[in-house]
Amino acid sequence: MSKLKELLYQQCLDYVQKRMGAAQQGIDEAQQASKDDTKSSAGDKYETGRAMMQQETDRNMAQLNEANKLKVALNSIATTTESKQVENGSIVITNNGNFYLAISAGVLTVDGESYFAISSASPIGLKLKGLKAGDQFILNGKDYKITSVL
Repeated sequence: MSKLKELLYQQCLDYVQKRMGAAQQGIDEAQQASKDDTKSSAGDKYETGRAMMQQETDRNMAQLNEANKLKVALNSIATTTESKQVENGSIVITNNGNFYLAISAGVLTVDGESYFAISSASPIGLKLKGLKAGDQFILNGKDYKITSVL
């Protein structure tokens, strides 16, 4: 079963690396555009363009920092251990979907099965934490029964 954890972990890592790459590319493009923008007789236009490029760089830097935080969170997850109760790195099979407790990365698919990659700080992640197979909980009016924890 650790093979499934490894595959889900790798998909989360790929997700983070794509976000980091996109943010870095945005930073590089904004910096290049700022360098290419030459001062013209319309000084205000030049200054406005530079300010916009700086805002774009700042926005991408914030996205890069967020992606780095996700990578740090992923680095703390073990893919080789199995636990009896839900913790970071657990795969939780319920009657209302499968969950991978790691980072919020959307729906991941392995061998045709869908798994929701969720953060332990998300509402469902907080509900799941510490539960075991056979436990039940209600979230947003929906009943969940945990079939297994891997």
